[in-house]
Amino acid sequence: MIPWLSNNFRHFKPTAAIALNATRHMNRLERKKLFSPDIEPMRTAEGRWFEAIIYEMFLDISKKSDRIKYLARKGSDAPTVRELAKIGQNGIFYSRYGDIVIRGNGQDLAEFDLLIVTSDNEVAFAEVVTSPSDLKEFEQEIHYKKELLGYLYDQKRVPFLLISSFDISNYSVVKRLAKAKENAIIFTSSCEEIKKLVKHYRPRILYTKPENHPKLVLATQLTFKKPFDYRKFHEEVKSRMFSRITYNGPEQKQQPIAGTDGLVKKVLYGALFPKAIKAVCESYGMSVKGKRVEFSEFPKLYSKAIIATDLPGYELIIYLRSRQKKEYLKMIQVKDGHFKFERMTPPKVGFFLWLESLEPTLGTQITLQILNAFTVKEPVKK
Repeated sequence: MIPWLSNNFRHFKPTAAIALNATRHMNRLERKKLFSPDIEPMRTAEGRWFEAIIYEMFLDISKKSDRIKYLARKGSDAPTVRELAKIGQNGIFYSRYGDIVIRGNGQDLAEFDLLIVTSDNEVAFAEVVTSPSDLKEFEQEIHYKKELLGYLYDQKRVPFLLISSFDISNYSVVKRLAKAKENAIIFTSSCEEIKKLVKHYRPRILYTKPENHPKLVLATQLTFKKPFDYRKFHEEVKSRMFSRITYNGPEQKQQPIAGTDGLVKKVLYGALFPKAIKAVCESYGMSVKGKRVEFSEFPKLYSKAIIATDLPGYELIIYLRSRQKKEYLKMIQVKDGHFKFERMTPPKVGFFLWLESLEPTLGTQITLQILNAFTVKEPVKK
């Protein structure tokens, strides 16, 4: 399928009918923003629209090609009743926007712009990009999605399609991805060109839904071939990390990742007891929006602190549970060793529920051992 699409997709261009039909996957506010003079919301709406255009093109292409066996529904073609994230949830789900996601213990591990089954019965996926900024950490993301699908569907190779609204052929990350035979990189019409096709149409449009499309299936019907218990995989990795930190010292922390370990995106070591929080404040330090967090003020501002590391790089993170709002503050470590605020983790995501479920288990000694094992730079104590 990938070589066929690579050779033939350039002949397919979005038509006015496809571009207009793609707006059925957007809400009224997003459609209004498409031609907004305010650049930032316009670009966001444009990205959503272009992704829907590519989906509509695949609805058309899949009817004409025997290389595509199935195309997973998404957007307004997804089921109207969608499961909210909850602890213990593992598998394929539809988000509230109709996006296709794979969840592990309720956490969204990966989102797929398109999921396809090829004529060779291989599960393939596509990513749709409209801006160079979308390419930040892109290679690592694609590698993870390939590893995840490869495990779940027991595939040695996972076909991948990168579709862009601008010429991305000169970007180094794209050149590296293009070297793999199971990957295809395709540049189609720009968003500006597509807008020219539709700017004279009235805002009220009659949409065409794909009634009885022969190749449309629910993403949830693409059943896994291997067991998937993400919490179990996580706990196995966490247990090994504790053993290495406690018995082998920090130099042993970065062992080769093998088996299901590569599916774990982040290790949550646990919540800290008050004395451990005090030790972190005094030995490493934390600051939120330029203001240092003193331990004396901590109980008034936050109810919990959780230590984690991102994988595969083992970057340290501390999550602080706000008392004022239902949210967690993600704190990342900087070069001098202290932790600074990066962004919020809102309550509407499954990962928030996982953080909420963690009770204090880490005392001062083990907390400092974890920080010492993974810290960017040994901090200078007061």
